[in-house]
Amino acid sequence: MIELNYRNVKKDIIGEENGLNIDKEFDNYRETIHRIICELNSNKDKPGQKLQWMNLGYNEETIWYVKEYAALVEGRFDNILILGMGGSALGGKAVCEALLPPYWNYLTKEQRNNYPRIFFLDNIDPDQMNSLLNILDLKKTLVNVITKSGSTAEVMAQYMVLKDLMEKQLGDDYRKNVIATTDKNIGILKQLSDQEGYKTFYIPDDVEGRFSVFSAVGLLPFALVGIDIEEITQGVKDMDLSLKNTDIHNNIAAQNALIHYLMNMKRGKNISVMMPYSNRLRYIADWYCQLWAESLGKERDRDNNIVNTGQTPVKALGVTDQHSQIQLYNEGPNDKIINFLRLKNFDSGLEIPNIFEYTGISYLGGKTMEQLYNAEIDSTIASLIDYKRPNVTITIPQITPYYMGQLLYMFEVQTAITGALYNIDAFNQPGVEQSKNYTYALMGRTGYEDSANELKAKLMNTIAK
Repeated sequence: MIELNYRNVKKDIIGEENGLNIDKEFDNYRETIHRIICELNSNKDKPGQKLQWMNLGYNEETIWYVKEYAALVEGRFDNILILGMGGSALGGKAVCEALLPPYWNYLTKEQRNNYPRIFFLDNIDPDQMNSLLNILDLKKTLVNVITKSGSTAEVMAQYMVLKDLMEKQLGDDYRKNVIATTDKNIGILKQLSDQEGYKTFYIPDDVEGRFSVFSAVGLLPFALVGIDIEEITQGVKDMDLSLKNTDIHNNIAAQNALIHYLMNMKRGKNISVMMPYSNRLRYIADWYCQLWAESLGKERDRDNNIVNTGQTPVKALGVTDQHSQIQLYNEGPNDKIINFLRLKNFDSGLEIPNIFEYTGISYLGGKTMEQLYNAEIDSTIASLIDYKRPNVTITIPQITPYYMGQLLYMFEVQTAITGALYNIDAFNQPGVEQSKNYTYALMGRTGYEDSANELKAKLMNTIAK
């Protein structure tokens, strides 16, 4: 299983001011954690609790439908194009980057075992869109439109551009090149899919976008490029079984949740840095940032008290950001807890040749890149300890579908437990909805006319000042 090492948040390692008495805190919160885990598992099947993500690993029907469709279209397309924002794209992008061979889209079709290239269009920058559309043969491209509400302005704008281009190039046959992943019953995309006859996959009720990676949102793109989705869901199920343990001493998600909560509330560590030491895991940090920020950054708690709570997540990449961020982490404000993602085993090795024997770099000759990588993370951790900076290490045996399922599900449960500790709703996002509503108003959506006038006046006053 994935391992959590929290030694470097203990007060006897980093001092009383910045560290915790972990044994005492685990005992203090034993009953609270027991209650939270019991409530999560007892409520996951109840409508309206937004906990259906806890059941996604067991959804054999979705797995079957996804595998069936992937087999049906195998060999038909050279490209998969994902249209999605936030949780509709970040999880898929993170897992594909981790599990597909590096530089997947640059490999030949034979090197990709005849699986298609995959592109995630998770922004609406016109320069990016035009550049991508100029290099894709849309006749050989499968477009997957992902939005649960069916009204996400950015995704639907992308879709409208693609539909227009594909219809002009393919005629009525363009419908065979479009699939939709959306709500089963309501929404504009659901309505359009029924009208146009798109193959459609559904996002279950009570699953928010940032918790949807193990639904068809993620599983379908994975299957289309040959990733073993049954291994992913097996990892989810095994981790779920482990995290049902209500004893905090045997539950790594509960341990890291409590550590982050206490570091924030008792030690003023209001920033959570996610720092993978693997290039293939770099987008896990992006996915984590949305999960942590959108779930925990809340103005009010469940009792309607104004709390303005939540840690700010920051992404980093080892060893790259040792040369760009560690100076700040070591000597800047001591307001962070660092999460290291560490691999036990890389998939390949690379030896450094002995070619400069009588120089200052001769010590590198005969070593391996893996040895250097491990020395880099060890030295970073040691320097953080010197500066009394709290950090935890999550160790992954290897980058496989099974362990990616474990890792992401562990973070999801950790987030849910942390939200319960803060006494906030970790599954809503009113601050995001406010921004969306403003966008609708400015773009002239029907029903938002009054808001548009008020907003335009507000913006004009701001500009004038």
